[in-house]
Amino acid sequence: MDYFFVFLVSFLSATILPLGSEGVLLYYANDVTISVFFLWLWASLGNTLGGLTNWLLGSYLLRYGNKKWFPVKKEIREKAEQLFNRYGVWSLLFTWLPVVGDGIALISGVLRTPIWYFLPLVLIGKATRYALVLWGQHLLSTS
Repeated sequence: MDYFFVFLVSFLSATILPLGSEGVLLYYANDVTISVFFLWLWASLGNTLGGLTNWLLGSYLLRYGNKKWFPVKKEIREKAEQLFNRYGVWSLLFTWLPVVGDGIALISGVLRTPIWYFLPLVLIGKATRYALVLWGQHLLSTS
């Protein structure tokens, strides 16, 4: 159940919900009966799938772009598209960043970035972040 909770919070944290998956991950990492490897794995997968949710939302977003109620103005969307196009698919490595990362995933969906680029790059970025968080905790706890 602990792994599922880490997965769920990590998934929800990668969407537009303001949750802190790192705190939950570190809390469970202190329990010596729980595998740190599996915590890292489930957190990375959950966060990646949450990013995929943003990508999917972005891929369907444009069909409503001309509606009055649509929350993103055309100028803002075009500016975000220009930034994404400037840095390309490699910017997907930074989808782990708070607030900005959600936008990167969303814009990559809007721009129809192929999923075979999206998933590996997002997974690498998010898994690296969680590995560094866990490694940092390990260094602090052993010193």
